[in-house]
Amino acid sequence: MAGVFHKPIEFLKGIGPEKAVLLNKELGIFTYADLIQHFPFRYEDRTTFHKIAMLSADLTTVQVIGKIVNFENIGTGHNSRLVAKFQDTTGEIDLIWFQGAKWVQRRLRLGIDYVVFGKPVRYGQKYNISHPEVEVYGANSEKSSFLQPVYHTSEKLKKRFIDSRALSKAMKMLLAESIAHIQDKLPQSVIEKYVLMDKKAALINIHFPKNHQALKKAQFRLKFEELFFVQLRLITLKLARIDKFKGILFKNSKLLNDFYANYLPFDLTRAQKKVIKEIYADFRSGKQMNRLVQGDVGSGKTIVAFMCMLIAIGNDSQCALMAPTEILATQHFNSLAEFADPLGIKMACLTGSTKKAVRKVIHEDLAAGTLKILIGTHALIEDNVKFKNLALAVIDEQHRFGVAQRAKLWNKNKGTYPHILVMTATPIPRTLAMTLYGDLDISTIDELPAGRKPILTMHMRDAQRIRLFSMLEKEIQKGRQVYVVYPLIEESATMDYKDLMDGYQSMVRRFPHLHLSICHGKMKSEDKDFEMKRFAKGETQIMIATTVIEVGVNVPNASVMVIESAERFGLSQLHQLRGRVGRGAEQSYCVLMSGHKLTKEAKTRIEIMVETNDGFRIAETDLKLRGPGDLMGTQQSGALDLMIADLATDGALLVLARNAAVDLLNMDTNLTAIENQSLKNHINSFTKNIVNWSRIS
Repeated sequence: MAGVFHKPIEFLKGIGPEKAVLLNKELGIFTYADLIQHFPFRYEDRTTFHKIAMLSADLTTVQVIGKIVNFENIGTGHNSRLVAKFQDTTGEIDLIWFQGAKWVQRRLRLGIDYVVFGKPVRYGQKYNISHPEVEVYGANSEKSSFLQPVYHTSEKLKKRFIDSRALSKAMKMLLAESIAHIQDKLPQSVIEKYVLMDKKAALINIHFPKNHQALKKAQFRLKFEELFFVQLRLITLKLARIDKFKGILFKNSKLLNDFYANYLPFDLTRAQKKVIKEIYADFRSGKQMNRLVQGDVGSGKTIVAFMCMLIAIGNDSQCALMAPTEILATQHFNSLAEFADPLGIKMACLTGSTKKAVRKVIHEDLAAGTLKILIGTHALIEDNVKFKNLALAVIDEQHRFGVAQRAKLWNKNKGTYPHILVMTATPIPRTLAMTLYGDLDISTIDELPAGRKPILTMHMRDAQRIRLFSMLEKEIQKGRQVYVVYPLIEESATMDYKDLMDGYQSMVRRFPHLHLSICHGKMKSEDKDFEMKRFAKGETQIMIATTVIEVGVNVPNASVMVIESAERFGLSQLHQLRGRVGRGAEQSYCVLMSGHKLTKEAKTRIEIMVETNDGFRIAETDLKLRGPGDLMGTQQSGALDLMIADLATDGALLVLARNAAVDLLNMDTNLTAIENQSLKNHINSFTKNIVNWSRIS
């Protein structure tokens, strides 16, 4: 939308400079385009009229026709309010204004027929409506719009009388001025194939629908268009990458086959086999791989990564695995060494604490090409770390690394670029993955290895702490270990720290015969690592910690995860923490502790955790509860600033939009066809604002 839609909002009749400043600050509305895309969040049926005698507190909103027969100012100062007696032929109600009383009283007249709209609340024997919408009753009042739009506003705006009704009037003014300038960016072929309402009609009916059917068609059209452009941009980025960066070709799978037949000590799941096949197909395609592997905690992503490394090594290449913490890098090194040593594959681990003499050897072996697998932290991307022929870079928990950090790893080879495999143990809802990582190929490991017992999750209240202690005692007597995790949230860090220390002292008093570890964000990194290592070695039986252990060391002997104040954690975090146990063959438990008073949302989170261990189902619930922006955090939420589509509910529509984008690009990859020119220009105008999260560059 160009031209008229770039006009500052202050030039719209009825707005002006002062209101424009408020709209800028409160709603982010700066231009005509911003306003026309400020869509209603719900609609009210204004065709039904109620009699006062028939009012009920169960009614969400009502419309009543009657007269104001009296005004009365009651109270003083902050307690002052304007009360108007409003009557129809069946009874009387009070209309109440706590703000803007003088303005209201000047505007309204006694004895005139008005239409009043608002929420009825019972007070004693009478109903009242606070801050109702009031307009003069006219011949057209009962023939008004079928559905009245309701817009998001703010208290500051309402104080300046810019409420939903005022925004609705501004929207009518805007549509009247600009409707002729609205252009349809979608190709006619797409409009026809998906039977889409035209753009002008869609914008009119999203704001002022003729009926429910017209509203549905308008919503479908605008949501489809929004998701279509998102997918088109992502797929265009992917195609550009594939075209620009040729991949290192791997054809020799002898080393992989040898390991699979003679050394692999357990059976792979069907999901693991499927993912390995997908990755090998990428290796043989001649295209540079950019693949995300997502799988629940314990699903076996690391062995998949190792087996893919074997393909690269079997083709005389090197591999790197970058992890976000030293302890996690060391864990990866130790677990993969068990598989690499029998094959004679040389590995090394490089972290910030690696001694200078060891570093020197690593650097030399790496440059010579004799070191085949280098595992480490950010130390991998230091300038003096030089590979001879890096062909596969694996990034664990990739969301923990910045774009610049990943870029350095990507650029370790001169002239050729390694295949990229990023792994995450945070299950991503399908719609979110298609939107945020739409330019990656995505593989999913959606089953756990055979024999792995599901973690039993239970909810206990603070009053059941004696039962909890008894349970912990029994598990520790069996030789097991226990995590106890406390929240640590910035806004209440002091209070949280006190809770943690109180909890630690309570455990010391209850289990004086045991060795305890404590771990929190106020400790030095080396002290945290020391305590985690002690716990991992079995030197301590209980680990009292904050969420610093969310991504951390693997302790197969830990069988109980106690999460204190569980109502304060998000679903994803709860699931990640639960995944710290259940790594061994024994039955493991997760105990969600909470107070008695829980919000509706907190109850939902706890209930789904108790009900299922399925990380993908949990992720879908999390998406519905929090929305995509909150789910992914501030770093990536900008890619998800959708104005009308909802990833939690519009999954089927997203698939349609993506298919439409794929079909279009299959027919016209570079959008050079005449009918696609405006579309190409539109895409290009957004390219500079799009973050390509898949690219390591």
